[in-house]
Amino acid sequence: MSNYHLTKVSNNAKTGPIAVSTSSKSTCPDDCPLKEKGCYAGNGPLNLHWQKVTNGERGVSFDDFLLQVGALPIKSEYRHNQAGDLPGENGQIDAPKLARLAATTKKRKLRAFTYSHYNVLTNLNNRLAIKQANDDGFTINLSANHINEVDDLLALNIAPVAVIMPMNAPKVSYTAAGNKIVICPAQTNDETRCIDCMLCANKDRNFSIGFLPHGTSAKKAALATNNL
Repeated sequence: MSNYHLTKVSNNAKTGPIAVSTSSKSTCPDDCPLKEKGCYAGNGPLNLHWQKVTNGERGVSFDDFLLQVGALPIKSEYRHNQAGDLPGENGQIDAPKLARLAATTKKRKLRAFTYSHYNVLTNLNNRLAIKQANDDGFTINLSANHINEVDDLLALNIAPVAVIMPMNAPKVSYTAAGNKIVICPAQTNDETRCIDCMLCANKDRNFSIGFLPHGTSAKKAALATNNL
């Protein structure tokens, strides 16, 4: 059984003082090339916290977690999963649970966002679940592993896209189909935090967000996603 942990006010310098959550490692699909191979959350204090959530030393059940999210201040910022992925296991999103989470964030009018490596290109259940959550106002960014994957994900027309970019990528790039990619402002300006930006929470933006490999395993992540 997966556990879920909510930090009501994060002290993470990158996010700023917003609510963030952590989900058990079991929620991460094998489709993610960073799983055990360069995930930024797989090292340091965050990984220690993540492991305790996974082991059940911290966190609560999904039902209790929803109660916590449902008690966040109305219209506040919320990043779902600083580590972990959407509710689900073995590559399959738990659509009913995701729908309940989206309904909870909608009821509180939260500026809620997250990212997901679940397969949506060939898995219809995952595709429909993510589309419905985005339609309900819970912004889930599809995670592309390389610029070459962005066009196919955008063509689904179900969600915005975030993509891992080469470590030397410019601030603005374009895909083969002409889709624009902008590097995360927090990576190009040390003074920018999630709370100051919130572009990832805007499902209707007309560009994708690019992330440069970062953390102590940046080179490993770049290698795993063919972004050297």
